[in-house]
Amino acid sequence: MMTDLLDIPVKTVQGRETTLNDFRGQVLLIVNVASKCGLTVQYEGLEKLYADKRERGFVIAGFPANDFKGQEPGTDAEILEFCTSTYGVDFPMFSKVVVKGPDKHPLYKALTTSGMETTGEGPMRERLKDYGMDFPEDGEILWNFEKFLIGRDGRIVARFAPDVTADDSRLVSAIDRELAKAT
Repeated sequence: MMTDLLDIPVKTVQGRETTLNDFRGQVLLIVNVASKCGLTVQYEGLEKLYADKRERGFVIAGFPANDFKGQEPGTDAEILEFCTSTYGVDFPMFSKVVVKGPDKHPLYKALTTSGMETTGEGPMRERLKDYGMDFPEDGEILWNFEKFLIGRDGRIVARFAPDVTADDSRLVSAIDRELAKAT
């Protein structure tokens, strides 16, 4: 049997060992984030989405990762300072993790081997190919700001490409569908 996603050990950006079990019964959006990426402005939309829906049982979990062109070089403390002072991030942030390759964090192993199809992936993949980058087709994270939607039951219900923004109707409607389900 697969390990429960919410039981996988993680560490908060402040260094506290924990799991995502604190969010059981809520709708969770897991996002691999970076401070020096062209998509970093998504923090603003993500924070707004969190503020708009948190009272209904929605939470975002940000996982900084430095796996794409060194776009998250800072320490956990520097990342937290940047996120809070630049974008007013109030949603939970976690310690920097590896999201692809052989040293991939167990949480991202579980997320990327789920077989969940990625909504909206084509345009981002094409843009990156224009920059001469090629990517495996095996479920690996494509880039910073890829999003996984976890239902109240702790199961992955959707996956969204990095350039699917927080106000994209596909993401918002998926979140609202999950929020409408009983705990």
